[in-house]
Amino acid sequence: MEKLSDLELQNQTILFRQRLDDGETLDDLLPEAFATIREANKRVLGMFAYDVQILGGIALHQGNIAEMKTGEGKTLTATFPLYLNGLSSKGAILVTTNDYLAKRDAEEMGQVFKWLGLTVGVGVFEDDEDVDTETRKAVYDADVTYTTSTALGFDYLTDNLVASKNEKFMRDFNYVIVDEADEVLLDSAQTPLIISGSPRVQSNLYDISDQFVQTLSEEEYYYDEEDKVVYLTSKGSRYADEYFDIDDLYSNKNFELNRHINLALRAHNLYKKNKDYVVEDDEVKLLDIRTGRILEGTRLQSGIHQAIETKEKVKKTKESRAMGSVTYQSLFNMFPKIAGMSGTAKIAEDELISTYKLPVIVIPTNTPVQRIDFPDKVYTTLPEKLQATIDTVKEIHKTGQPILLVSGTVDISEIYSKLLLQEGIAHSVLTAKNVAKEALIIKEAGQLGAVTVATPLAGRGTDIKLGKGVKELGGLAVIGTERMPNSRVDWQLRGRAGRQGDPGMSLFFVSLEDEILINHGPKWVRRYFKNHKDKSQGKLLTQKRFRRAVAQAQEKSEDAAVSARNFTIQYDESLRVQRKKIYALRDSLIFDEESVKDEIDAIFKEMIKYYIAHHPKRTLQSLRRYILDNYSYKFQYYSQDFDIRSDHSVYRLLWHLYRNETIRKEEIIDNPEKISEFYRVSILKAIDECWIEQVDHLQQLKSVVSTRQIAQRNGMFEYYEESLLSYDRLGEEVKKKIIRNVMLSSVDKTPDGKHSIYFV
Repeated sequence: MEKLSDLELQNQTILFRQRLDDGETLDDLLPEAFATIREANKRVLGMFAYDVQILGGIALHQGNIAEMKTGEGKTLTATFPLYLNGLSSKGAILVTTNDYLAKRDAEEMGQVFKWLGLTVGVGVFEDDEDVDTETRKAVYDADVTYTTSTALGFDYLTDNLVASKNEKFMRDFNYVIVDEADEVLLDSAQTPLIISGSPRVQSNLYDISDQFVQTLSEEEYYYDEEDKVVYLTSKGSRYADEYFDIDDLYSNKNFELNRHINLALRAHNLYKKNKDYVVEDDEVKLLDIRTGRILEGTRLQSGIHQAIETKEKVKKTKESRAMGSVTYQSLFNMFPKIAGMSGTAKIAEDELISTYKLPVIVIPTNTPVQRIDFPDKVYTTLPEKLQATIDTVKEIHKTGQPILLVSGTVDISEIYSKLLLQEGIAHSVLTAKNVAKEALIIKEAGQLGAVTVATPLAGRGTDIKLGKGVKELGGLAVIGTERMPNSRVDWQLRGRAGRQGDPGMSLFFVSLEDEILINHGPKWVRRYFKNHKDKSQGKLLTQKRFRRAVAQAQEKSEDAAVSARNFTIQYDESLRVQRKKIYALRDSLIFDEESVKDEIDAIFKEMIKYYIAHHPKRTLQSLRRYILDNYSYKFQYYSQDFDIRSDHSVYRLLWHLYRNETIRKEEIIDNPEKISEFYRVSILKAIDECWIEQVDHLQQLKSVVSTRQIAQRNGMFEYYEESLLSYDRLGEEVKKKIIRNVMLSSVDKTPDGKHSIYFV
């Protein structure tokens, strides 16, 4: 390909597409297409891919996760399968972990795709940017699209809430590459994406429940930190009866009060400030526990967010209903072909295969890894560990070797920052509170004498490049101040040093007071700590059993996370099946050009019979109420021989009301297409209103049934059972709302000939 002129190289895209039209497959084109994009990258970007990057590209095209170490050039590697799959004109999407990376990669790598004649879309926008349907459609109609996992998920949900085909902007999914695949597909997949709307009436029980919880003694509630379970004991429930002057907290009439007490208990015990969330600008903002990033626009559901706001004494946001929900497992499994890139996916291969059918292929590094990974240094108490860490940082800093000091939470990062200031060591801090300076801080982290304090950096997407003279000093030194919840994060942190054959080192400090050992460590470790916490004086615990205990605690933590993700998948299964049916029904209504009037007629006949069958002892007054609520606000009895006891007479009356009203509205609209659209929107609106209620109901139900396991009941079975029953009721509710939408809506014609329709 290097012998071709620029014009001839660019023309390859047209030739490849012609060959695809003639029956060749993407696999047939792979060698030539990869050679084309490799040469184009060299000419446009000045980057000529290594052989290992070509190997990574092949693995990605074949639908695998390519494990490539930090600094091996995953961004360039992705251009190969993106170009090849983009030739199909069905779309190739690269999902990154944040907006900055999506925009950066689309701008930098997009130059090559555009040069070769492919279109490029960017699926992330500024918060205040008004984005119309045509713009979004152009993003997903592009040959290559760069976006984030959250933007893709919310766009999918939004696209399935529109009322007409003109508002649809997404085409069928085809091929996706997920960057930092283990983070997105596993760690972030524990929490479903939820579109909220339809605010509830704000409850006045948050404040009083919060005050009550703060008065509880340790005997009045049970809290299991490991299983994340908290509830009132029998003594606590008796105290609640006295506190609120009620007979029984667990009676039906006190359901809401009981719910709010449980929310307050969870807010005070399960969610920690500066670990799970931060308070900024009088708002509670959630944190990504792995990267320390603020999850903008994300709130906890089912009232827990408002309970945390009450706890922190900030302005409460409105509790809203969930309008649509999807997990990453469901979202990415919709793609016929999925691939991923990561530096540490092999460790989690079994789960990736079972959940996504994604094997992991380890791509060798371009040059051998020179980094030295030292064994952990374990201490008894936290103060000992803090002092030992600072002493090591001081010792390394004297040489000028750059240091990356990584802590698990914002709180711990700030503690180390204060200790460094006391020692007079200048440093930068990279946490959720200053992500605006992120790129600059990372860029400087590898310079001579630099010290950077940070929360876990996985997925930030910017390599730490060594400054002049740093290689001779041993490269970047990564100091971990604790073991992270899973070993993949540890390896990602280690991977920040020793990129592309550079020298480097990594060392982790651990204390028996670390959260991972408190929550998941063996019992003998707790006993040892209890007996030695006052005797120890900075002594390093060198016995192998302590390092084994740390490894076992990390394994237990990983198992707990896997179990939690499995629960998420199981809970979502019922919603996934229902969502698939509802969205398919909506699409059939939106894209079907045929009139739905016959279906409306059939629904009215069915529901009239349903009313008659379920109201055998009806009275004139009850019938009148039913008609006023569902058929007409201006009902009058026209017939002298009407018999309330006669099913035929009632049927004839209701059908007469329906026929008269539809004839009247059809005369006003006076356009067959517009009339059909009116009926179609009446059905869609009914489906959407009921579906919003169903999604919200299942979100609330999930938090309720989880507590039933305490009573030795199978929460998952009860969730599925209740979910099915509520879905069966959904069908009846949709039909009832269709009747109200058709009958009680008002249709007006404006002087300029346009129509306005208002639904009740």
